[in-house]
Amino acid sequence: MSLPEPVALALREAGLDPLYVEDLIRATLEEDLGGGADVTTVATVPEEQWASAVLEARQPGVIAGVPVVEAVFAAVGGADVELERHVADGDAVDAGAKVLTVGARSRDVLLAERTALNLAGRLSGIATATRAWVEAAGDGAVVRDTRKTTPLMRTLEKYAVRVGGAANHRSTLSESALIKDNHVVAAGGVGAAYRAVREAYPDVDVEVEVDDVAGAVEAVEAGAELVLLDNFTVDEVTDAVQAVDGRARLEVSGGLTLDAAGAYAATGVDYLSTGALTHSVQALDLGLEIVGVDAGAAGS
Repeated sequence: MSLPEPVALALREAGLDPLYVEDLIRATLEEDLGGGADVTTVATVPEEQWASAVLEARQPGVIAGVPVVEAVFAAVGGADVELERHVADGDAVDAGAKVLTVGARSRDVLLAERTALNLAGRLSGIATATRAWVEAAGDGAVVRDTRKTTPLMRTLEKYAVRVGGAANHRSTLSESALIKDNHVVAAGGVGAAYRAVREAYPDVDVEVEVDDVAGAVEAVEAGAELVLLDNFTVDEVTDAVQAVDGRARLEVSGGLTLDAAGAYAATGVDYLSTGALTHSVQALDLGLEIVGVDAGAAGS
């Protein structure tokens, strides 16, 4: 069964493919069920009982994934599910803030609960961490993510990065080229690697990773318009900015910390990219509480 149109529309408005989201949700629900039933809920909850439940934040943070949570409940309960948003993606909330009120059959609420909390907590954690990085960088540089994402969750996690106020680096290997040290070794040098990519794929953006200032200059002289400064100190980045002198955009990555983000951004680089936005972020603590039940069905 496909998602109800209002739920699918909310996902599309967020820039998310409803089919991808629904497939992910259904696979996650099946993982929870393990090919059987929710034995605790089936045994204890009457089949026709209706519940009202509230999703709320248990700690301060930035909310992301509200349309995805709505899709979880709709995937389980269908068009009968009643949804009321209290905040929007990107809103900063305090502990105790209501995020979403759900009206559905009690069994459906309980089946959807863990999947909804896992997804919303993960995405809100990413948005919260991202907001902190963006604020630390200030106006000096754009913060970007990496491909260090949870397998099969990249689309949602990169969405959460955008919600947090940062930008996305490439999502796929086919989207753009990133020439790293192993590519340089295989091709026989920075210039040779750049020319090989440009010849084979003339229409893609090409970024060249370097590990010293001389490499940055070599990449620019080979034609690179975007250079990734890998594991540079702040002083080394400053030297690279001066050596490149505006001939290419510069991105810093590798070993960045939140405390140092402002100093790196102040050097004049264009981007700070960090896997910390996604690869080891702490989920935001969210909870779902049933606040009322009714023996009847929807609308009773």
